[in-house]
Amino acid sequence: MSDNKSKTGADRKLISLEQAHELRDWMKSLGCTEQQLRDAVKAVGHSAEAVRAHLAKK
Repeated sequence: MSDNKSKTGADRKLISLEQAHELRDWMKSLGCTEQQLRDAVKAVGHSAEAVRAHLAKK
């Protein structure tokens, strides 16, 4: 997600774990904990679609 809240198109396709507000937003959106999110990104990469699929399997 970008710091620029008006530019969200491409940002919704990739997950960044660098900023607290991005972590919070992704955890809320995906319904997971920070550790689950970090583990999923480590397992499948930063693609939001891949992370959603990975989390759905668990």
